[in-house]
Amino acid sequence: MNREPDWALWRSFAAVVANGSLSAAGRELGISQPTVGRHIETLEADLGLALFERTLSGLKPNSIALRLYEPVSEAQSALAGAAIMAEGAQAEWGGTVRLTASAVISNYVLPQLLGPIRERYPGIAIETVPSDSAENLLLREADIAIRMFRPTQLELISRHLGDLPLVATARQSYLDRRGTPRQAADLYHHDLIGFDRSDAIIAHARTLGLVLRRDQFALRSDDQPHLWELIKAGLGIGFAQARLVHDTPGMVALPIDLSIPPLPVWLTTHRELFTSHRIRAIYDALADGLVAYIVG
Repeated sequence: MNREPDWALWRSFAAVVANGSLSAAGRELGISQPTVGRHIETLEADLGLALFERTLSGLKPNSIALRLYEPVSEAQSALAGAAIMAEGAQAEWGGTVRLTASAVISNYVLPQLLGPIRERYPGIAIETVPSDSAENLLLREADIAIRMFRPTQLELISRHLGDLPLVATARQSYLDRRGTPRQAADLYHHDLIGFDRSDAIIAHARTLGLVLRRDQFALRSDDQPHLWELIKAGLGIGFAQARLVHDTPGMVALPIDLSIPPLPVWLTTHRELFTSHRIRAIYDALADGLVAYIVG
């Protein structure tokens, strides 16, 4: 192979190794499965090497492919880094900023914050990515992230904006029907709304000396905005951000101290992007808005 490498082929190669199939790689890259397949066939022909074993469950990288994957992955990271540096060097007030936050923050907090920001910076388009997974800032899956944990990568700039208290809550109409619990043990006699696969609530209850089982939740889901809507509909007692409860008519924070750890709010971006005028503008405006929201 004497010509310059075709990065589109290597990008498809890396996606197939990481995802295990042409279809999954295509979804990640935003291209069709046949296109990914052609890229793999072309790359193998150019190299004169077989890179994958074709199986019923997908493509299995062979030992050669696994050895090649590491330098290809490093090259991808280097290219992403170059793009970040170029982004940071841009000085214009236009363009796009991609923002990721948890599903609850994205749906119930961001809309009220973005109005003033859009009025102040009408030339900057904002892409929002509601996600409870950790979007990878280092690979430019987002420019700015609102995290409920402290990022640790040295390449990132992070600012702790405060903490959001969590409370047990229910709609007043539910409490009118079933009564208001006054202590933690009273919750056993109510319809509880909680997680399906996550054991976060059960694990915290254990620290309080309470034994909870998954089947004691009358309604279960791991989609947190959906859980909030179930609680708002008066279907039982659940757990939510205290500020969200306070701002929602008809919702009541229960008079029970469950010692639920608050959610820390961190605003994060890549160090190189912080020199971009538009990234810095949106970052600072979000910081101001979030601090005002947290302190109430």
